Amino acid sequence: MRSRTSSHSAAQVAKAEFLTFQLGKEEYGIDILRVQEIRSYETPTRLAHAPDFIKGVVDLRGVIVPIVDLRMKLGCPTVEYTAFTVVIILNVAETVLGVVVDSVADVVNLPLDAIRPTPQFQSLVDESFIKGIANVDERMLIVMDIEALLSSADMGLLKAAVA
Repeated sequence: MRSRTSSHSAAQVAKAEFLTFQLGKEEYGIDILRVQEIRSYETPTRLAHAPDFIKGVVDLRGVIVPIVDLRMKLGCPTVEYTAFTVVIILNVAETVLGVVVDSVADVVNLPLDAIRPTPQFQSLVDESFIKGIANVDERMLIVMDIEALLSSADMGLLKAAVA
């Protein structure tokens, strides 16, 4: 009798789900396990002395949530907020925060080995924020490392902003 475990385990490829979103013409993905909810954009309350990329805070069911403009954080050109502008509420390093993006696309299930290393080139985006690039249905997806993006220094700024 042939064991099914060896063929079964070979078929099990490590996968992860990513929420995809747009910033300009680029499509990004973040680990779905970090996403708490998606909300329409509402103007946050601005905080004095906060860095420009921290748009302010909102009250989310009794929790004060800092809102980060991901375009500003990544050094992308700024745009006017529209009806499609959304805030992705994330839970990163035990901190709840929102990131403003142009629009949310969908959720994709990717084999982890489909995420290729980022090519080395001069870019506006700090490559330490990028886990890699994946092809998804004929389109390129930039997979972000949201924990690296919201580095401990920035998290300290966020925590200080809402303290």
